[in-house]
Amino acid sequence: GGEIRDEGATGRGAKPKAGLAGFSVNYLRIPGSPEPWEQALAFPHQLATAFDIMRDGPLGAAAFNNEFGRPNLVGYFRAYEAVIPGAAGPRRRGYVKPIMIAGGLGTIAGEQIEKRPYAPGTALVVLGGPAMLIGLGGGAASSAGEGTSGSDLDFASVQRANPEMERRCQEVIDRCWLRGAENPILFIHDVGAGGLSNALPELVKDGGIGGRFSLEAIPTADPSLSPLELWCNEAQERYVLAIDPESLPLFEAICARERCPMAVVGYAADAPQLTLDSREGPDPVDLPMEILFGKPPKMHRNVVSLPPPAESEADITGPFVDLAMQVLGHPTVASKAFLITIGDRTVTGMVCRDQMVGPWQVPVADCAVTASAIGSQSGEAMAMGERTPLAVLNPAASARMAVAETLMNLAGASIARLSDIKLSANWMCAAGVPGEDAGLYRAVEAVGRDFCPALGIAIPVGKDSMSMRTQWSVDGQTHEVVSPMSLICSGFAPVTDVEQTLTPCLVDQAETVIVLVAPRKAMRLGGSIAAEISGTVGTHTPDVTPEGLRTLFTGVGIGHRDGWILAYHDRSDGGLFTTVAEMVMASRLGVTVSTPVPESIPFWLNEEVGAVLQIPQSALPTALATFAHPELEVLSLGRVEGSVLSIQTMDGRTHVFRREALEARWSAVSLAMAAHRDDPTCVAESESLIYKENRGLSSISIPDSSVRAEPIRRLTPTRPRAAILREQGVNGHIEMAYAFDHCGFEAVDVHMSDLLAGRVSLASFSVLAACGGFSYGDVLGAGSGWAKSVLFNASLRAAFADF
Repeated sequence: GGEIRDEGATGRGAKPKAGLAGFSVNYLRIPGSPEPWEQALAFPHQLATAFDIMRDGPLGAAAFNNEFGRPNLVGYFRAYEAVIPGAAGPRRRGYVKPIMIAGGLGTIAGEQIEKRPYAPGTALVVLGGPAMLIGLGGGAASSAGEGTSGSDLDFASVQRANPEMERRCQEVIDRCWLRGAENPILFIHDVGAGGLSNALPELVKDGGIGGRFSLEAIPTADPSLSPLELWCNEAQERYVLAIDPESLPLFEAICARERCPMAVVGYAADAPQLTLDSREGPDPVDLPMEILFGKPPKMHRNVVSLPPPAESEADITGPFVDLAMQVLGHPTVASKAFLITIGDRTVTGMVCRDQMVGPWQVPVADCAVTASAIGSQSGEAMAMGERTPLAVLNPAASARMAVAETLMNLAGASIARLSDIKLSANWMCAAGVPGEDAGLYRAVEAVGRDFCPALGIAIPVGKDSMSMRTQWSVDGQTHEVVSPMSLICSGFAPVTDVEQTLTPCLVDQAETVIVLVAPRKAMRLGGSIAAEISGTVGTHTPDVTPEGLRTLFTGVGIGHRDGWILAYHDRSDGGLFTTVAEMVMASRLGVTVSTPVPESIPFWLNEEVGAVLQIPQSALPTALATFAHPELEVLSLGRVEGSVLSIQTMDGRTHVFRREALEARWSAVSLAMAAHRDDPTCVAESESLIYKENRGLSSISIPDSSVRAEPIRRLTPTRPRAAILREQGVNGHIEMAYAFDHCGFEAVDVHMSDLLAGRVSLASFSVLAACGGFSYGDVLGAGSGWAKSVLFNASLRAAFADF
């Protein structure tokens, strides 16, 4: 929180020193206290610092991205710290307990949607890794405020990830569902909170029957685990499945081929009883299903509503240029490249729009777009939205703005209609803290009962965490930080053309104008980054109505389909100044714009919903008609020209921002974080590109780029057979197979286990392609290990030599 200032900069627009190794934090001060916040909030050593989390946390996500083979293409980053006055005294608000969301979208064949009923005697299987003493009590710990449950539970709840095991599980599942109606999986359930103690009972409950399980049959990596630890640990990368008894040999063969551990741990029973038996003594679990899944008593909460803090937006003052540059450098607004570039953004071969935009690969994309299959024109889009600081003043507005930001991020994709979008709502609050439960109720009511139904949008899935409070004691003094009520919204939609996604990259085209479409005369600063930097929260927050948002979203879609929108970027954190600055950085084109009101700070730094469009001058009347709505206005801001961002004010002043200065300020936090984590020399080279004149990425398209190359695979009288060879953990084989198939070969999936078992012979192939992509989980020496599996096996060595 506060301002992260580059110590290498000697003035506005000055070039920062290479590597940006030194940066300082100006902490906010508690009213009435002479001490900086870092002294008033002395953290105990058990709590990771914000710096540690920013530096190391993304590595886990990137490792899973790379090793499992699913790209991280979208996300959000919120840094927030504030001291908010109130009737009971100042309250510290922020994210000592951080939020990290990893998720995604998938597709499913229509015939695989319904889970099939199964009869007594059906095999109940655990697929994936073994039990470990990890994640024990995670469900309980996630429901408790950090620092209130004791360190034993906090540390026992820590989980671990094994993406290479997840990869093997996924291959088994793929091999099964690709069999269509002969899929041996009748029912499937992931293992999450509560471990098997939750997953297996739910598996048999959803099947409408009971089950009998054997404690000794549960695979474990630790023979010392107690029955409770075996049953309740939350080791990840596991699934529980109901397998058709007649298909069990087939399923076991698929698992053996993929080298994926599996075990039959029980069988479905006709009586509605759940039993976990043990040869070592009495059954650890033996109870009727209705005790577990009967109607629980409804939870009643006595909540207290508190008035919002009363602070004035008059405190948001200062030189416009200085405040705007501070906003641009705030971690929430600034470049997230250090979070993005550590992950493979191309794996699967179906990524059509990632975070990087334009020839200079600036991470300013509004949404992610993927193809539904390799070479497909149709696909899907995903985006996220949140406006958590607004909840300190107005929880309902915060929730509406989170949904609005999600929709406006998706507006640039080829989405046929607003109702095609589905949302996932992740709700978080500090339950039990005065005012927070009431705020959550108002937010859920606003979005779930009113706003989304009025838009015709469903929220079919979500998640929650009710423990967003951190408390600890140092030298007998208790400290507490309470997070704002937080809605993190994810949106998903089918896309008609994955190649037609609007981006913030401006087009170098004469006679075009830059326009802003936004709520009429709305410039509220409450909860904005400008307010946070100014040490206040403000008074009135941005808000939006469903009617205005629908017109705005639909109008962007019309302009997109009719071809008169050339570039698009939504207004969000940092306000209009950040929106236009990011478009300048992405395109390295200058923009001259005017300020149509006397006050520059409210106009350029408010974070109301809005869209910035580049359109032909001739299309301006069309835009005015398309966005005609009593709540909206279309403002012609200026034009694309020169190489700088030039902002003209009503009093005749002109503020000039060089693109290099904007990008240096915007990139400072990301470069500093990368320098602490990565090779500083590489970071310095990356930083130097900000100042170098270069063409950026370019390509030569054959045939000419104006002609769409139809993805018709080459047909020949004879298609040479190509063995697409893979080992456990490999995730690049689908793209490899597609490439060979497209070029006229008959691509055949060959696992090393096929060769070892003699099921496949290399003699039947003309081509051998060994696929990349994290074999053996990318452990050191994985390639040598794969090679030695051939060299140290006489029959395989001979087969490869003959080939």
